[in-house]
Amino acid sequence: MIPFNDRSGKMWLDGELVEWRDAKLHVLSHGLHYASAVFEGERVYRGQIFKLAEHTERLAQSARILDFELPFSLEQINAACNEVVLAAEITDGYVRPIAWRGSEMMGVSAQQSQIHLSIAAWEWPTYFAPEARMKGIRMQTSKWRRPSSDTAPVHSKAAGLYMTGTLAKHAAEAAGYADALMLDYRGLVSEGTGANIFLVIDGKIHTPIPDCFLDGITRRTVIALARARKIDVIERHIEPCELGNAQEVLLTGTAAEVTPVSEIDEHTFVPGLITQQLIDDYDAEVRR
Repeated sequence: MIPFNDRSGKMWLDGELVEWRDAKLHVLSHGLHYASAVFEGERVYRGQIFKLAEHTERLAQSARILDFELPFSLEQINAACNEVVLAAEITDGYVRPIAWRGSEMMGVSAQQSQIHLSIAAWEWPTYFAPEARMKGIRMQTSKWRRPSSDTAPVHSKAAGLYMTGTLAKHAAEAAGYADALMLDYRGLVSEGTGANIFLVIDGKIHTPIPDCFLDGITRRTVIALARARKIDVIERHIEPCELGNAQEVLLTGTAAEVTPVSEIDEHTFVPGLITQQLIDDYDAEVRR
């Protein structure tokens, strides 16, 4: 594996393309010490960034939730993302814009800190192993929970919110699983470590209300695709015990795309017709 700090090529930093290895920040940056950073993950299909405008709008909204404004317009950021993909000659890959507070102030308060913005892109295959799309991945429920909306800025795609996801995924992988199921602060089903979750129960799709985690762009896309097929999609609070009622379970996310789940703890599932339809429909949607 090539380390991400030691690659050839260029990325975009504060308004211009720079050499990949020269894109650096100071160790005393506020974003590193206090997690005042927001980011996006975007997929490139056939040289085009899927739903770029929606991702950029969410990046700006995430920044506002963390009490700062991006130093570039949405149009400038969209153009920069496309510039990076073109410079890297990427056909199918991944784009990572990130904005953070700099090193002018070091302390909890950082109102005078400069806001930086970087955009990188690289070739990236499927998030989970390719065979997972046929048989599904195995998951275990994590001890870590998603916080309430009055505890953390849960509707921002903020760097600090992913700490528990990393801990949960590390624990799951150490136990032989591919990912972890995260419950929320109430003990209800919320999502995976970085992807939304859907349960197919008696021909209908059930998915948690995103009231303490991100309403993913891929999540919304898959809901629209399901409804276009006249499949009922019910957004509601889901108890963990209801996993036993599901025939199919799937994850959705920019990185995960549409990934079937074969196992969560003692519950097993068989990827079926609805999962396959959504995989096919999503693949067609992102490449049209």
